Amino acid sequence: MKKYIPILKRTQMFAGVGEKDIATMLSCLGARVYTYKKGEYVLRQGEHINDITVLVEGSLHIQKDDYWGNRSILGQISVGEMFGEAYVAPESGALLNDVVAVEDSAVMFFDVRRIITTCSNACRFHSAVVQNLFFAISEKNRKLVQKLGHMSKRSTREKLISYLSEEAKRQGSAAFVIPFNRQQLADFLSVDRSAMSNELCKMRKEGLLEFDRNKFRLL
Repeated sequence: MKKYIPILKRTQMFAGVGEKDIATMLSCLGARVYTYKKGEYVLRQGEHINDITVLVEGSLHIQKDDYWGNRSILGQISVGEMFGEAYVAPESGALLNDVVAVEDSAVMFFDVRRIITTCSNACRFHSAVVQNLFFAISEKNRKLVQKLGHMSKRSTREKLISYLSEEAKRQGSAAFVIPFNRQQLADFLSVDRSAMSNELCKMRKEGLLEFDRNKFRLL
């Protein structure tokens, strides 16, 4: 578990907390680490959870399959990002989506009751972690609004332009790499893969962009 402390230090949840203090707090916050192979479920729809979770290794997708097996990717989780926080409040209900490992991954679980309750040891930075947690949840809500912005577009081209433009701005470059392959991007934008691929080819012919797999360059 100690090998993940440098990663935790870079997370929003532990912003401003030193590595030695994080090491002390792991026991206080009931931290546990679980590993998952590519394709394994970290969390399943219908489960109830009592933990704040942070990805410390690998990559995850938040996704949902309908009755006929059609998949929608609601979000991608990178190392250092928190997830599941929307379901830990009392009466918040069961998980509405699955969380699946896209590659071999490791996830750290923190008991939410220990986070929001001041511990008997009175850790110096406990209150800072609670404050950071609030800011992290606010950031997650902002990302959700961004995705809703992409989804609100009417056509496949408009959705692609919205998403790719946002990624270019986020990464600060007209050339960037996205965290999805073609099928995953189609699932994320809720469009047909073939129609999306055709639209990308049209946009390339029109001189709007260049791409190679998950590498894009806006022109």
